[in-house]
Amino acid sequence: MKKNIFVEKLIQTPIEEKEIEIVERKGIGHPDSISDGIAESVSRALCNAYIERFGEIMHHNTDEVQITAGESNPLFGDGEVMKPIDILLTGRGISELHEEIDGKLEIKKMGLDRIAITAAKEYLKENIINLDVETDTVVECKIGHGSGDLTDVFRREGTPSSNDTSFGVGYAPFSETENIVLATENLLNSKGFKKKYPAVGEDIKVMGLRDDNTITLTVASAMVSKYVDGRDIYIDLKEELKEIIKRLAQEQTERNVEVFINTADNHTCATEEGYYLTVTGTSAEMGDDGSVGRGNRANGLITPNRPMSMEATSGKNPINHVGKIYNLLSNKIANDIAENVEGVKEVHIMLLSQIGNPIDDPKAASAQLILEKGYKVEAVDKKVEEIIDSWLENITSITDMLVKGKIMTF
Repeated sequence: MKKNIFVEKLIQTPIEEKEIEIVERKGIGHPDSISDGIAESVSRALCNAYIERFGEIMHHNTDEVQITAGESNPLFGDGEVMKPIDILLTGRGISELHEEIDGKLEIKKMGLDRIAITAAKEYLKENIINLDVETDTVVECKIGHGSGDLTDVFRREGTPSSNDTSFGVGYAPFSETENIVLATENLLNSKGFKKKYPAVGEDIKVMGLRDDNTITLTVASAMVSKYVDGRDIYIDLKEELKEIIKRLAQEQTERNVEVFINTADNHTCATEEGYYLTVTGTSAEMGDDGSVGRGNRANGLITPNRPMSMEATSGKNPINHVGKIYNLLSNKIANDIAENVEGVKEVHIMLLSQIGNPIDDPKAASAQLILEKGYKVEAVDKKVEEIIDSWLENITSITDMLVKGKIMTF
């Protein structure tokens, strides 16, 4: 059993019993989420290229993607991008490896910029389906290049050492409002939904407010202008979306549900200016910039009623960057405890690293528990400790999931 594991009772009102709860999710087409998605896509592409070319993952961080909005002219049934979206890839990476083989220095090189730009464009093509990546964007790579050798931190024997003194947080289970907010964006941005409703763009933001027993969802949904032939079609689509979202929410709660869509629209306006129309499905085309880390946390939500870290998760290296690994791991641990330890109503997990120490041996691993009535910490703490210890012993599984794209970072 690892030391520095702490389990305690949390004296706090459970989330479902609080009068006010606020939950937000920025959809995959929001400029901040696009930045997160590109950053993680570039990191994953570099990881796989490093494994293929150098035999193992080398040091890199690609978490500084910046999007500068373009200009567009959406029209009912038409529209064009007037000025492309600028996407800047920055950070650090290793582009060559120095190895001594049979007394001779061998240098292996890799086209880092090409791999990064290709990964960014492929991500955009896959996720922003009405964006013409070649004409509507300019992708520039300014990732700093370095060289690696046998003293690289990733090549040390055993568990990688923490790159920083930092912390990660997670909690479980999700509340009704959290589940509904996440499910709403996931549905509207699902492949099947896009086939049925091509006018609904990817830039979707869902803001959930639970005021006692009423859940209000305010949804901003960018519409794709070429699929919307006029004002009446736009308004009809909004009403249809409203009913779809309301039905989805009512499947998950007995509370009252209210849904509002694109509340800034001016329904007295007969022209495009009064409505949330875009050419490509993202507001990045016309004035909304984006950066990594300004949006969803590692669990996919923004939750001011819950413990949160301000750490940007996407794009950081998946080997020893605890700002990434500990936030993802905390959520995995929390879900495992909530699902498998009887009597746990809510759990908050906090993991604190100490720079230079092995990442599987945190300075502190804290589990704070809100228990069901009739349960005591002494009855559950050993099981909780075992789950934390097991995840820490298998911490490199987080790296494997990240490299294979099997874990969400935003």
